[in-house]
Amino acid sequence: MNARMNRKVRRGRGSFMGMDVLILNTVGSRSGQPRETPVAWFPDEGDSRLIVASGGGSRNPDWFDNLMAHPDRASIELPGEEPRPVTPQQLEGGERERAWQRIAEAQPRIAKYQSKSDRQYPVVRLTQR
Repeated sequence: MNARMNRKVRRGRGSFMGMDVLILNTVGSRSGQPRETPVAWFPDEGDSRLIVASGGGSRNPDWFDNLMAHPDRASIELPGEEPRPVTPQQLEGGERERAWQRIAEAQPRIAKYQSKSDRQYPVVRLTQR
């Protein structure tokens, strides 16, 4: 599924279930191997993008752990574009709440999904380096 979505994004068609999708390029936290993961994103201030680490509800997805382990090696690919390096920042407190409100308004299904989990999903801002 991920490989199919990555091909779609690289061909310039980056949406899934009504959400914009980018390819998040990370490095495995333990293996050091390159990883490519399609992830839904939401616009933020300037050229920044917000992503949510929902991971099926019960735990953080592997891409989140990889991103936080090697933030200096992260990049994104937008539909039909070349990879661009980004700096990830996990949002906390009021900043996270404001970002979450915008995400939930844009995609209510994510808020519903969050309400069924015992943990608070991390929200990460990706800013182009």
